Parts: sequence; structure tokens; C-alpha cells
Amino acid sequence: MFVSVFTKIDIPSPPAVPEGATVDIKTASSLHRLRLISAPEAVSFILLLIASVLKRTTEFNAVPALGMIHGILFVIYVLFWADAWNRTKWDLKTAALYFVLSVLPFGGFVAERKLKRAADDEVIAARARREGVVEA
Repeated sequence: MFVSVFTKIDIPSPPAVPEGATVDIKTASSLHRLRLISAPEAVSFILLLIASVLKRTTEFNAVPALGMIHGILFVIYVLFWADAWNRTKWDLKTAALYFVLSVLPFGGFVAERKLKRAADDEVIAARARREGVVEA
């Protein structure tokens, strides 16, 4: 039986911040930095994988340059991930999820989407609290 590589896997979105917590500007900016570096890190990882295949099948060798670029982006991602984990007080499961997503092909795109969704939900909740609509 053929299973598509692109089958949707439903990974529940962990909250960007613990339930009921408000987000200060430093926490919001640390999550924003992590979200901004997720996609470029994922792209560099995919390009590095492609370059590795091309290195072994052709005379084309871009692995040293792409490896350095990906390495720098990965180190920045890990630093931003550690900062976000520290500021948001994520539980170990959530922190591990965002770290594992950084080492999977296309995982950075999933992390970026989850962080964006969580940030949008937090904005909506903050507006509702400010307007007195909910007690969140």
C-alpha cells in the first residue's frame, strides 16, 4: 500500500506561552525572533541536503558554503530557541518539540506556522481581555 510523503500529520499546537499568562514585550520579541529564523533555517537545511546529493552524483560541490550558512543559521535558531524557552517557561515537551522541528527537513516551516498561529491567538486573547469579553 502506497503512503504519500505529504500525508498530513496532525501535531497538536502547543501554546506559545503557558495558559493564562500574559506576554510582555521581551517574551513576544523572543518568540518573534524564533519564528523569523525558523523558515530560513529550514530552507538552508533543504538546500544543504540537495547539495549533498549533487556532490555525490555530479561534480557540483556547494556543500562547504551551504554547510557554513546552515550551521550559522542553526546556531542562531538554537540560541533563539533557548531564549524563547527561558522567557515563555515552556514545559519540556513543548521545548523539545520546537527543538526536534529544527533538525527535521521541513520542520522549520512547521515551527514557524505553529509560532505564528500561537502569536495570533495571543493577540486575539489580549484584545478580548482588554475589551472585557473574556476572562482569559
